[in-house]
Amino acid sequence: MLRSMPLRLAGGLVLLFSVVSLVGLAASYVYTQASFEMTMRADLTQDMAGFRAAPSAAALATLVEAEARSTDPERVVLSYFAPNGRHYGNAVVARDADGYRILSDLPGRPEITGRYLALTASLRGGQLTVARSRGQIDALRGVFLNILGLSLLPTILIAPSGGLILARRGAQHVAVIGGTLDRLTSGDLESRVGDVRGWSDDLARIGTKVDQMAQSQENTVASLRQVSSDIAHDLKTPIQRVAVHLHDLSQSDDLPGHERALVDKALDELDGIVSVFHSLLQLTQIESGSPRARFAPVDLTELCQTLCDVYEPSAGENGQTLNCVLPETPVRPVTGDRNLLGQVLANLIENALHHTPKGSTITVSLSQGASHVDLTVQDSGPGIPEAERDLVLRRLYRLDRSRTTPGNGLGLSLVASIAQVHDAELRLGDAGPGLRVTIVFPG
Repeated sequence: MLRSMPLRLAGGLVLLFSVVSLVGLAASYVYTQASFEMTMRADLTQDMAGFRAAPSAAALATLVEAEARSTDPERVVLSYFAPNGRHYGNAVVARDADGYRILSDLPGRPEITGRYLALTASLRGGQLTVARSRGQIDALRGVFLNILGLSLLPTILIAPSGGLILARRGAQHVAVIGGTLDRLTSGDLESRVGDVRGWSDDLARIGTKVDQMAQSQENTVASLRQVSSDIAHDLKTPIQRVAVHLHDLSQSDDLPGHERALVDKALDELDGIVSVFHSLLQLTQIESGSPRARFAPVDLTELCQTLCDVYEPSAGENGQTLNCVLPETPVRPVTGDRNLLGQVLANLIENALHHTPKGSTITVSLSQGASHVDLTVQDSGPGIPEAERDLVLRRLYRLDRSRTTPGNGLGLSLVASIAQVHDAELRLGDAGPGLRVTIVFPG
């Protein structure tokens, strides 16, 4: 929040306003102080001119004494030393090693503190000093400091507060955009920023562009899925017909053994092709969300036990061990399609059987927490490198070492799609050694 643009902008404006105010008030202070000093010097000159009009030393002493009686020495100091050495006035200007001091004409002569602007002249054989207090000039500094504080304080309080409010609003809008992008990256192509009315113009434009991008991406993916579905639909029937013809040919009695073997290989290849098309069609159906209409409570404990019983003989024939580790108390049911969840478990077990060597152990386990149920299939085979764990979820992607083993690269893609339609999270991890596949169901 502290590094957000609105707060930085508010801080910059406060700093700029402070500098401008400081410079402006400093210039005003210097100019006002200079004006006050000029006025004070003019007053001193005028005062001195009035005293110069006295015709004699006695007249000047009388005039100074008369003015001194009505003048406060804290404001104006009058001091006249007559030719006979006698002092007249309301204070005495004395000089010592530390400089000039002003002593009151009262008994005991207490010192008068403060700064004065003085003018001294020799008149009628004596010495006259007129000094005016600089108190008003010195008070200007405090006045200007107060003005500076009063002008800056509201700005310092209001501008960051406004910037903080704008930053919080901006952070909320950025969080909405970020959340939408996160959901889009995780595969939720229907996610949108939504209504941006009341947003700042820049963030509103970004939100609109994100929605346009998401819509374009969704349309593109939908088109690709439709194309793959159309291709699968269009080619499935002719391929099945070819398979029927080859099967009829393989039943011919006069077919030589070598040609019969080639026909059998072609039939096996066609079976694999039909399996790919079937999986593509099933992926399209699952991603459309249509299986949700058949959702019902599913007992995963019973499903795991059934699939383990089905595949245990195959594991034994391959020299592998299939373990089913289930809790004593059945886990709570999850909402889903039992056939699809059974296919998920079957695909994971078959993957483990196909891609692990003899002597490997495959474990199917169930566990539950306060808000989730976990289905895990773990093996002790070579596993999947961390850099390729996201790639194996793509359609038709196969690891280099798996290209010589049975499969079409759609097994984990199908598992991921079924998990997504069940609002479950698919996690691929390292079993050390081996692969751990966990599906986390909500509920």
